[in-house]
Amino acid sequence: MAAKIKKGDRVVVLSGKDKGRQGTVTKVLPKEERVVVEGLNMVQRHTRPTQFDPQGGIKNKEAPLHVSNVAVVDSKGKATRVGFRMDGDKKVRFAKTTGEVING
Repeated sequence: MAAKIKKGDRVVVLSGKDKGRQGTVTKVLPKEERVVVEGLNMVQRHTRPTQFDPQGGIKNKEAPLHVSNVAVVDSKGKATRVGFRMDGDKKVRFAKTTGEVING
């Protein structure tokens, strides 16, 4: 199945502790159906000191969100579903709300 959300897309969170917040997708995990969004769904990891990080301590990092809990943001700044269509001989993604082609 084609990817409706790709790395670099601007998305909005639909549910959870970060509901309504927007960010950019930094990583897509297709086998787990999850995406990592920059600055959202932050969790704390307790790390022990290592040779590379002698300090150790509590580190903040982004945890993956399920792909069903995020939606692509259209040009008007609203959440939209993604569709596919043919532009000439090329398959492109488009926003269902505005009909505009999504970059990528």
